[in-house]
Amino acid sequence: MTAPALTLRPMTFNDWPAVHSWGRLPQFCRFQPWGPNTEEQSRAHVQAAIAAWSRTPRERWVYMALVDGHPIGSGEIRLHSRDHRQGEIAYGIHPDLWGRGLGTSVGHALLAIGFSQLRLHRVHATCDPRNLGSAAVLRKLGLTYEGRLRHTLLLRDGWRDSLMFSILEDEWVPR
Repeated sequence: MTAPALTLRPMTFNDWPAVHSWGRLPQFCRFQPWGPNTEEQSRAHVQAAIAAWSRTPRERWVYMALVDGHPIGSGEIRLHSRDHRQGEIAYGIHPDLWGRGLGTSVGHALLAIGFSQLRLHRVHATCDPRNLGSAAVLRKLGLTYEGRLRHTLLLRDGWRDSLMFSILEDEWVPR
């Protein structure tokens, strides 16, 4: 049996219904300071993602994640320091598809772009301490747990701490 083919491509405006299909769900937004999104908010998010591709210098690369051509989530790389070659990854998978290794696949693809194309030295990611699935994905990707940052985001249910993970270019192993 062949594994599904995961691809990343720049987000387009026609992706907003797919983005809205997960961005409107409370379980998807639970650990984020935004959402659940209205259709207008999902369209605005996609517009901002598209605009990021045309900024100079570019600091944000937002991708639609597809499996066998079907949208399953999104991923992003943010450049935090060009001089020090530091970046951050983030990803989200439709909740109907959680637990199938797709977040790990998206993460691997983002790290490949970060290290191979953007020539980053260090990539980090954060997650809510209650988001055990995301923390497990970050560990599977080979990121090292660096610690807990206190009260980094204000959510609907109060302040959120963030777990910090990172990986260095000489620690990353391409698939």
